Amino acid sequence: MWERRNASSSLSTSEIRYETIVTLWGAVRRVGRRRSTQGKTLSNSENLKMKIVAIFASTLLILSGMAVALSGDEYPRETVVYSQGESGYFAFRIPAIATAADGSLLAFAEARKHDLSDPGGKGQDIDLVVKRSTDGGRNWSPLKIVEDPGEYWSAANPAALLDRQTGRMWLFYVRCEPERSTDTARPGTDDVRNLVRFSDDHGVTWSEPVDVSRTARDYDDPQWRVTIPGPGGAVQTKSGRLLIPCWKYAPFRNVVLLSDDHGKTWQRGPVIDNPSGSDEPQLVERCDGILWLDCRQQQGLQRHLFESRDEGATWSPIGPGQTVTPVMCAIERFTCRSAGGEHDRIVWSGPRGLGRKGMTLWTLYDDDRDFKNPRLLWDGPAAYSDLTILQDGTVGVLWEKGTEHPYQQIVFTCVDLSWVEPK
Repeated sequence: MWERRNASSSLSTSEIRYETIVTLWGAVRRVGRRRSTQGKTLSNSENLKMKIVAIFASTLLILSGMAVALSGDEYPRETVVYSQGESGYFAFRIPAIATAADGSLLAFAEARKHDLSDPGGKGQDIDLVVKRSTDGGRNWSPLKIVEDPGEYWSAANPAALLDRQTGRMWLFYVRCEPERSTDTARPGTDDVRNLVRFSDDHGVTWSEPVDVSRTARDYDDPQWRVTIPGPGGAVQTKSGRLLIPCWKYAPFRNVVLLSDDHGKTWQRGPVIDNPSGSDEPQLVERCDGILWLDCRQQQGLQRHLFESRDEGATWSPIGPGQTVTPVMCAIERFTCRSAGGEHDRIVWSGPRGLGRKGMTLWTLYDDDRDFKNPRLLWDGPAAYSDLTILQDGTVGVLWEKGTEHPYQQIVFTCVDLSWVEPK
């Protein structure tokens, strides 16, 4: 875990480089002054060399000063990724984020063209889009369309996952025909398809989609209308298994897609029994290897929490989860004692309420079952969120934010351990 140093700590590499350049620049000036006081003049070649060294040193001084300034981040550090009205879209919803093998960040969203209605809404048209950041979320690339499925079609509900062993980034989502939604999709048809793409260049380009609908959904079940990934929340276990959390309808239940051959083939795990109904799940692998599935509730005030001790082959309920309004929330492993952390930590993000308001980050410690230490990111309207751990060990939150309603922006917030646990 990377932590900010205090003032008494040793100098960083960039600070040492900065001091070296200052010393070099000072030496250049001293040589010139010494020559002058001794009544000597520089030869043309000496003068040219001095000028070159001076220009080189001053340029490096400016660049190094910028690097030092950038390294002195204050947390939380927030940047706007998507804004309502951008690129001709009415709004952006359903954030999902992942850290690629090269450390770049991929921020996915649904780009909704006409209004805020969900996939299948009358007259709605939704593209699946992504932006990349190669500097830890400080700056973001222009918007790129991953899929434009056609007029009045929808590409929705992204869930991205890095295969750490191959470096390949996977992207699961659904493609909905016009006016076909959770409620109106017909069982046994392709009204809502499950698609997967991959990228071998850290999200710069993407493969053509592969249809895995008949794996994700039982076409012979007369009630099973859709299987929807995440959004977000996919994991790779320590053994290398890839797992994509999903929800199904009807009825509302959860199911996990998995692969043991780096995505060459996919299987559907068992439907998780839950009479009260749940959807929009997120997976996390604890430091001890136990999997948790944290799901949005269909009724009541608390989320549903399940665990698997066999990498997703079977699931058992382990009691209620966080108390929160029904909404997509995020859960992510943060630190492990086995990797040098002071604690095993899991972080969880969601609106503190009442309703969709007050985006907050909680932490679960070691073998505890209760999330503690709430840290407020924003007290205004806020809704869906997703989490990732950056290569420097900081936590990245991609979430919906607004002042009048929660869907005016999707922002990225980066925090470090010193902000999560202020002294």
